[in-house]
Amino acid sequence: MEARHLAWLRLLHARIAPAALRRLLDTHGDAGAALAAGAAAWRAAGVRAPAREALARPDPDRLAAAEAWLQAAGHHLIGWDDPDYPALLRRLPDAPAALFVVGDVDALWRPQVAVVGSRHASADGRDIARRFARAFASAGLAVTSGLAAGIDAAAHRGALDTGGHTTAVLGTGPDLAYPRSHAGLQAEIAAAGTVVSEHPPGTPPLRPHFPARNRIIAGLALGVLVVEAAERSGALITARLAGELGREVFAIPGSIHNPLARGCHRLIRQGVALVESPGEVIEGLGATAAELAEALRGRLAEDAAPRSAPERSVPAAVPPDPDMAPLLAAIGFDPVPLDVIAERAGLTVPATSAILLRMEMAALIACEHGRYRRHSQGTRLDARFDAPPHPTAAPPGAGRG
Repeated sequence: MEARHLAWLRLLHARIAPAALRRLLDTHGDAGAALAAGAAAWRAAGVRAPAREALARPDPDRLAAAEAWLQAAGHHLIGWDDPDYPALLRRLPDAPAALFVVGDVDALWRPQVAVVGSRHASADGRDIARRFARAFASAGLAVTSGLAAGIDAAAHRGALDTGGHTTAVLGTGPDLAYPRSHAGLQAEIAAAGTVVSEHPPGTPPLRPHFPARNRIIAGLALGVLVVEAAERSGALITARLAGELGREVFAIPGSIHNPLARGCHRLIRQGVALVESPGEVIEGLGATAAELAEALRGRLAEDAAPRSAPERSVPAAVPPDPDMAPLLAAIGFDPVPLDVIAERAGLTVPATSAILLRMEMAALIACEHGRYRRHSQGTRLDARFDAPPHPTAAPPGAGRG
């Protein structure tokens, strides 16, 4: 096993609080260096005593089980410092430090639409989710959901019906199925798509894991479709998180007599797009999906090309895009959150997010934990644009309390 994978397993099995783990990685650069830094550095990063003890004296049985899982065919561990880590997921302010993946890793870079809703969905709701998922898969979109009963399972099955790709994000370790009745469906998804978890193998289905799982679903997808949801459905958490990330959110209306339509109706009242056909969702995601697909093609071409010299540090030239100029003027070398960039540039959050994706894929900017900054070659990047700085742009760091 690679040393970096073993280092990641030890960090993840120690159950370090996410903020402390992020500080460790930011300070020391990678998992191996963070692990080797020692007790004083762990304490300085805010790692609590039980986690420090677990780092110093890992459980050999749990570690051996995780190593055995990782050595199986089609099993992967993608750390934050890994180039395979999905670009869209990096935009999450609380993105997972690492992902356990079964199946096709490259598919996590494909354009995805999340289909979510009630575990106790009606027959009509399940039919709609399956029909929409079939259409999305036929259009080349991957369908992402949480493998729960009801809408989630129907969406996964709809994508599989057409031989399309589907991604299941789990609230357990990648080796467990929850509910257990979905073990067969999970195996189908692993064979034809991708199964993802932020939890090490053997992690049981604990209640807090499922709301946290929703942020990964929102982070991987270009947009979220809510099919049926009660007023307190977890699907509304996914929709809210997607909106905060600047992703598109869609909702299907239902009968005023159906309690599972009330969550969708609330979203629609809040300004979410009402949709009645798969084509409306596909059209809403079209331009951004095409850009992400192009980025994946470029990435796969780079992986296939022989590399006789180190990669260059200066971003490749890109054609000037007037849409990018005001955003570049609104971003400095200190990380800035999405909503501040949108305010500085005078754009909506979804419009800003779509342009930032193009800028990120063009290597103009980098995204770290949901905040954006210029690359260090910032003065060279400015020369690509003829447009002057945006008149509303504030100095880097402005706009924060």
